[in-house]
Amino acid sequence: MSIKAFMSRQFAPWARGEEVTDDALCNAVREIERGLVDARLGGFLLKKRIPKSHKGKSGGLRTIIAYRQEHRLVFLFGFAKRDRANIEQTEKQALLELGNVYMAMSEKDLSEAIRSGVFLEVVCDGEEEEPNSK
Repeated sequence: MSIKAFMSRQFAPWARGEEVTDDALCNAVREIERGLVDARLGGFLLKKRIPKSHKGKSGGLRTIIAYRQEHRLVFLFGFAKRDRANIEQTEKQALLELGNVYMAMSEKDLSEAIRSGVFLEVVCDGEEEEPNSK
């Protein structure tokens, strides 16, 4: 997998609290790269369901992601379906603006964001499991 994937500083504690595994995030990245998204929210924003601790996607967690194909992906925001149905319009607008900033960052700015803890890298094994490959 050649895309660089990150969690924002705000997303990471939520993901830990919801017991979102790195494997679940990596699977989401792989699915997104194959075009499997739940909603395109405009600009660089996507909505993607992620399963919670082996429970499946349908009643689980929702993530808002900034994504530029084959380049960079940043998990920005997450929520449990049990807590809310969706994001508010004002939240969407703020996330759109944030996504634009994150996708426009130079490699130097990206390195600084990682060093300063604005981003945490999502490390995947690089092996993409293809359906029906066995």
